[in-house]
Amino acid sequence: MILFGLLIIIGFLIAMPASAMCPVCTVAVVSGFGLSRYLGIDDTITGVWIGALTISLILWTIDWMDKKKIKFFAKNLIITVSYIAMLIIPLYYKNIIGHPLNSLYGIDRIIFGLIWGSVLFFLSHVLYQYLKKKNNGHAHFPYEKIVMAVVPLIVVSLIFYFLTK
Repeated sequence: MILFGLLIIIGFLIAMPASAMCPVCTVAVVSGFGLSRYLGIDDTITGVWIGALTISLILWTIDWMDKKKIKFFAKNLIITVSYIAMLIIPLYYKNIIGHPLNSLYGIDRIIFGLIWGSVLFFLSHVLYQYLKKKNNGHAHFPYEKIVMAVVPLIVVSLIFYFLTK
């Protein structure tokens, strides 16, 4: 876990500026994920944060490739499927997902949360871009992008917390 944290810090130190999702948003997502696992919080909530992080990485990769003018057939789809596969396959083979007693509504808790977190994070990104465009390319208030990305994740995490108690 320490190595993972160091890699993230090094990544931010050498990362190029101006990404699809800001580094602060991603750090908030990673922090939420790490904290939830450390505290033993339900896998559904952990899945929410995993999903958000995955969408953030997908958006970053697509944005980076667009800036480098890297183009190929079905690029966005291939990037999305690749990231999801790199997430799901190791979790499955390490028996973290797929246990029949770790499900909610018949879906694995991590996968259930991952779906919710991915959809909410992506929709918050789309909504932020729309609102910013309507406001002449400016945010309505400082850190609006962060608030719009993290607040829905916190709200659904709280809902899942009380739902799975």
